[in-house]
Amino acid sequence: MKFVLSFLFFLAFFVSPQSSGENKSFNRERTFDVQHYIVRLNFDRVKKIVYGDSTIQLKPLNKNFTTLELDAEGLVFENIRSESSGKVLTFAQAKGKIKIALDKSYNPNELISVRFKYSITNPKKGIYFVNAVKKRGKIVRASQIWTQGESEETRYWIPSFDFPDDKATTEQFITVRKSETVIANGELLEKIANTDGTNTFHYKMPIPHSLYLTSFIVGTYEKVTDKYKDIPLGFYVYPGQKALVPKAYGKTKDMFRIFEELTGIDYPFNKYDQTIVSNFQFGGMENITATTMADSEIMLANFPFLQGAIEDLVSHELAHSWFGNLVTCRNWAELWLNESFATYMEAAFREKMYGRKNYLTKIEEDASEYFVYVSSNGDNEHGLFNRSADAKNDDTIFTPITYQKGSAVIHTLREEIGDEAFWTGLNLYLTRHKFTNVETKELQNALEETSGKNLDWFFKQWIYGNKFPVLKITQTYSPKTKELTLKVLQTQIGNELTPQAFIIPLDVEISMSKTKKNEKILVNDREQVFKIRVDEKPFKVTFDKDYKIPLKDINLSKLTLVQ
Repeated sequence: MKFVLSFLFFLAFFVSPQSSGENKSFNRERTFDVQHYIVRLNFDRVKKIVYGDSTIQLKPLNKNFTTLELDAEGLVFENIRSESSGKVLTFAQAKGKIKIALDKSYNPNELISVRFKYSITNPKKGIYFVNAVKKRGKIVRASQIWTQGESEETRYWIPSFDFPDDKATTEQFITVRKSETVIANGELLEKIANTDGTNTFHYKMPIPHSLYLTSFIVGTYEKVTDKYKDIPLGFYVYPGQKALVPKAYGKTKDMFRIFEELTGIDYPFNKYDQTIVSNFQFGGMENITATTMADSEIMLANFPFLQGAIEDLVSHELAHSWFGNLVTCRNWAELWLNESFATYMEAAFREKMYGRKNYLTKIEEDASEYFVYVSSNGDNEHGLFNRSADAKNDDTIFTPITYQKGSAVIHTLREEIGDEAFWTGLNLYLTRHKFTNVETKELQNALEETSGKNLDWFFKQWIYGNKFPVLKITQTYSPKTKELTLKVLQTQIGNELTPQAFIIPLDVEISMSKTKKNEKILVNDREQVFKIRVDEKPFKVTFDKDYKIPLKDINLSKLTLVQ
């Protein structure tokens, strides 16, 4: 997921996340493993009612499984049946949950299939009805229905285990008006013409995925088709707007190629659609094989000076096909494994397409956005591993820390271990954990294997810790000893999450009248003194000239002479 353009909507981030406490468990206990969801939906547009007929197929994880508990917010159930026996099942609802008494006791080798008939009136979340836009009595943008699942909104339209750590296949039968199109996950198996003048679109996603990536869009669209290798590409825009496609999506095939080259892994799914919708609260959402994008964002590509920002959005969502959809965070505290990498891949795409300078510009933009955010939210700052994560409050999850800070940290990680170890490590991480859920330790293990380095210190301060180093550096030069003395003081306020002393391998460039000298110093204590032999008085001392560590604040004194 990516937010709307930051320079237009940055104030939306100025909401302080509330701490959830450090001892909170972020994983969720499971007593069953969902195998497959079958969802059948039709709609009453006037009354904004969703009629659902869904089947969940699952296997118990333990013996003597007699009660099934699912997430279900705002769903009114007509009946619930066991598909194997046909028996009507009793159930109870409370606090967004539904408990179903099964028809018998089941064991782990048995498949349970339960069918639910229900309705949802004026859904609060999950499914969104968007009215048509008319001018002078003429429809200029037809009505829409679309879904948004992240973080935990799918429970508002499917009785489900609505948490990332349970991957299942999905199948959807969405019935709509004859004039409308449905875009959903996976392959369109059939389009059924019904006797009442409606059509039912039947989609199936055969690769297991976390439920929040399940989606559909209903609307009136014009489809532009293309291919990358054997992967069908679909671009869904409003009728009469085909000219928007090359402006907004013209680099899509380049993104596929570059992401495959960098990760060493082919695009892992069977198609890729990109669809615009109205009133979407984010810039885009990486629903599996069927990305949803805000029309207000994509239409900005009509302005040449904004096309670069739209390119970032498009590359971000596609990057999630590897980081987020192929390999998915196990819980919301680990969301940086999805979002920081998708944000970083925006920069990585730029580097391959436009060169190193453009790449560093993007990293600098990400760092700057993080610094602006923490200037107003520093007292409540969370780490990349987010102890404040609370799915009931998206403001605690989707912050510039998770996105932009994470991108800058990944850049520093790449600089620390080198290109070969970094990209080989990511390939190992994605290959080893494909189609599963992960935690930070799996990423660290892979990068340690390929780099041969112990990265505990890096992950402790940059991933599990928070904030950034603030350095006060005093520089003096002695003509007598020909020594440059650097006194480095770390002034950030340390606590259980913020290091009293960050470990910072820092490059120093010393410029003199006829030559330059490059030194490396390891800043790893609260207060340190470094003495460097030089041939003459420097006229300039530059720290981190290659911008390896963007997340730092250095206050450098003027050079003074000492005896």
